[in-house]
Formats: sequence, C-alpha cells, structure tokens
Amino acid sequence: MTAVTLILPTYNERENIRPLIERAQAALAGKADPVEILVVDDNSPDGTWEVVAGMAQGDPRVRLERRLHERGLTSAIWHGIRKAGGDVVAWMDCDLSMPPEVIPDLLAALETRGADVAIGTRYAGGGKDVGHSFVGQAFSRAINLFAGLFLGFGITDYTTGFVAARRPVFEHLTLRGDYGEYCIDFLYRARRLGYRIVEVPYTCVERAAGESKTALNPWGYMRRGTKYVTTILRLRFADRPKESTTEFPMRELCTSAHENGV
Repeated sequence: MTAVTLILPTYNERENIRPLIERAQAALAGKADPVEILVVDDNSPDGTWEVVAGMAQGDPRVRLERRLHERGLTSAIWHGIRKAGGDVVAWMDCDLSMPPEVIPDLLAALETRGADVAIGTRYAGGGKDVGHSFVGQAFSRAINLFAGLFLGFGITDYTTGFVAARRPVFEHLTLRGDYGEYCIDFLYRARRLGYRIVEVPYTCVERAAGESKTALNPWGYMRRGTKYVTTILRLRFADRPKESTTEFPMRELCTSAHENGV
C-alpha cells in the first residue's frame, strides 16, 4: 500500500481538528500504509496546536508543525508538502465541510485510474454544495464558470482545495498565491504540463464549528473574487509556462461521474 501524508493547514480550528483527525484515520485504515497526518498550524490563538500536540504525544502517526512567524493557507500547504514523508500528499479544509471519508476515493483515483492528481468536486454529477449560503454558492459557481471559459471546462471545480497528488508532481510545480486562487493556478499548470487529473464527486456541508475564513458577506466575496479573476486572466494571457511539455505528454482529464455516465 502507498504511504500517504495528509496535510491539514489550521488556524483557529480547535473544535474541529480532533474529530477530523480521528475520522481521517478511520477512513484511511487499511487504505494506506503508513498514514501520516501532518497538521501545519499558524500559531492559532484558540490553541488548535495544543490539541494536536496532545494527540501527537500518544500517536506517532500525528505530527505538528507550529509556525510562529508565517501565516497563510497556501504557504501552510506548501510547508506541509516539503515536510511530508509520504509518496502521496493530500490536503483539505479543516472545518469538516469536506468529508475525510472521501480521501480513499481520491487515493483510488491515483492508484487504479492512472491519475497524477485527484480532486474532490462539488459540481460534477454526484457532487453537491449544501454547506454555503446562496451568495457563497453563486460566487463559487461564477468563479468556476469564468475559469472554465478562460482555462478550459475539463475541470469542474477549480477552487476545490480537496486534493491528493503524487509526490513527483511537486518536483515540477510549486503552489502560488495566498488563498484559494492557489488551487486554480496549480490545477491549470498541472494540466498544462500533461499531468492527468481525475475528479471525484463529494458533498460539501456546513463547517462544524468556528468562523468561516472564506468570506462573511458579499463584499468579502468580491474581495476574494478579485484575486481569483486576476489569477485566471494572468494564467490565460500573461503567465505562459516556460516548461516544455514534451517530457509530460498530455493525458486525458476525466471525472468519475462522467465515466459512470452521470
């Protein structure tokens, strides 16, 4: 079985982190060996790192990286990737909106369907988003429609943040950006380099506890949206990749729901 590192980037997720780790361990039992859960915490004021430190003392599968001088979602994920020991690295939101029970499906896409990158999608057949307000859902769909128009409709959820990838992918790609726009950037460049991306439908639910870090009102969504739109336009018109794709012949991107005829 494949060695897997699950990266959990946290900031003020004290109430969610223990059940997330426990559910992830249960979901991955017998699916990967070994399983490393690497929590990268940006010195959360609510003491998230203390909960993880306590769990790590009694469980060698749990590791804590407490960052005292850095902050940010993208840099936290990249920090985890550089520290990861697994042959496969995965990451997800830590508010329990993304079910860890779907992680084995992402791994299966890598192991049995020839994927280099597997992502959870809310928008392919079988996927749903019941965790966000009408405004939040409309914002997300608009951004993904805009991304599809400029970057290609082969990916239905450019802003997913629910990802598993083979480690060699990160020998050629880094993560760029400071929030959710990193995912648009990463998926587009991975596809341009010929990596095979497979989508796995999942249902996004409401965060279990704590406050959303995405946006709290329409103005917040507009501020986030500006970065997303800027990233999409940069990728399409200004940031042409310098890497030759001849080493990585383009392979098909597919969605499990599409393959199942949904």
